[in-house]
Amino acid sequence: MRKSILIAPSLILVSLFGSPAHADEAQKVIDQYLKAVGGSRAVSHLQTLSIDGSVVAIGDAAPGTYTFKIKRPNRLYLELRASGETFIESYNGKSAWHQAPDGQISTLLGHDAVEMEAAAQYYNARLESLAKRKVGAAYKGEAQVRGRPAHEVELTYPTGVQWLVFFDAESHLILEEKAEIAGIPREIYYDDYRPVNGLKVPYKIELIRGTGGYAVNVTRVTVNETVGERVFDFPMKSQVKLPDLKKLFVQLDANQKQIDKIKENYAGTRIEEETEYDKSGKVTKKEAREFSFFYLDGEEISTLMKKDGQDLNESEQKKESEQTRKRIEEVQKQSKKREEKEGKAKAQGKDEKDADEPGIEVFLRTSQFVNPRRERFRGQDVLVFDFEPNPEYKAKNLVERLVKELAGVVWVDEKANDVARLEAYFVGDFHLGGGILASVQKGTSFVFEQAYLNNEVWLPTYEEAHVGARVMLVKGLKLNAITRYSDYKRFNVETLNSIGKPKEAPAATPPTAPAPGPAPTPPNPK
Repeated sequence: MRKSILIAPSLILVSLFGSPAHADEAQKVIDQYLKAVGGSRAVSHLQTLSIDGSVVAIGDAAPGTYTFKIKRPNRLYLELRASGETFIESYNGKSAWHQAPDGQISTLLGHDAVEMEAAAQYYNARLESLAKRKVGAAYKGEAQVRGRPAHEVELTYPTGVQWLVFFDAESHLILEEKAEIAGIPREIYYDDYRPVNGLKVPYKIELIRGTGGYAVNVTRVTVNETVGERVFDFPMKSQVKLPDLKKLFVQLDANQKQIDKIKENYAGTRIEEETEYDKSGKVTKKEAREFSFFYLDGEEISTLMKKDGQDLNESEQKKESEQTRKRIEEVQKQSKKREEKEGKAKAQGKDEKDADEPGIEVFLRTSQFVNPRRERFRGQDVLVFDFEPNPEYKAKNLVERLVKELAGVVWVDEKANDVARLEAYFVGDFHLGGGILASVQKGTSFVFEQAYLNNEVWLPTYEEAHVGARVMLVKGLKLNAITRYSDYKRFNVETLNSIGKPKEAPAATPPTAPAPGPAPTPPNPK
């Protein structure tokens, strides 16, 4: 008893006089991090963060997708699709749930749920105001993370859950995190930080999840954009009756005009990166271009802003301004002709469509759809189909021959009546002019992806193409192209109410919406 009485005061003395030194050192490291990542103000004003990326399981060449979303105060959504498996984990502020690789969805219980809640707190708080949140922080000493000197800090949540965080000794940004989430040990490595709306975010992530390893290449980051609550909620039951495909596709087609109209409320930035290779795989040419853009009558109106990271000179700016003006005029004329043509057809009781446009009805004729299922994609409930050439259909024109050579996967949001993602590849070589003009090689593939913004519309976020082709029987081409869309802002296309000689305002700066007058300049997103 006497010994116990002596031990107790000793422990109290240690806690009173020993811990603060470690706590102070830990807080110093955390303060350095908060400053490096963008400042306490930027962190405290963070309401939502969305990260999309492509992922490859270590040891596997097949690409997948990675999605990470948070929403204050404590919402978290993690989605990983790789090697034919899908892992989803989420905390909606009330309960935690996950989707296992076999597709089973269940509520997390016990310590697994507590760990998910702690993870939601960790990612939303971003190490800000830990004392207020009753989270303990202890400095564990110097460490090495893949050869880089680091400071190790241990976080302890009120529920007893612990996280180890390793900060770069030079940049003060996070290099590594270690924790157990939903009962599965994690090691997460971060690199290639880039600023996004004042907050530095890693664009390279490596995740060790249990026994599996995954390399993530971030393709899109948004800060403080609208994220709907249904992202974090349980998905709709996957066992519901599937809709009639033909009826669904007709609805998608019919809804396109409404979608095009909503798109006119948005403008943004598009970055294109093209890399050409020789036969040995060596890079022979690399280009990058940045555009500002907006939508008009379903068309994307773009203005070149930068080439290979450099602003355009004055002459190039004027040229771009003139091209943008001409493009606006061209689209408006085409729209007027199309409306007149459709009006005449309607008066005659006909359904007039552009025969050269590869509409959804072409896919219905030339393709067959298999393996329909319901999944979660980027936090939204979607209907997914595989498609492949219909062997019983004989193509009648160029467009049908092109589509009939494609196979892939399509993700459809039934509520929004739009396509969320499309993956396709050529199952065989496709020849133009009997192969004399050009040939697209088997295996050429492309990806088209959108994000659901402001709970109203899917807008493009990412495109990727891997092209193998031969031109005029001689020149072989091997090209990888990546397009990223970002910085969507509200815009009123109605300001483009007249056409005339372009103003002398530089077109390479974020464009401004013109006042009524003779000269539209590219629009400035609000």
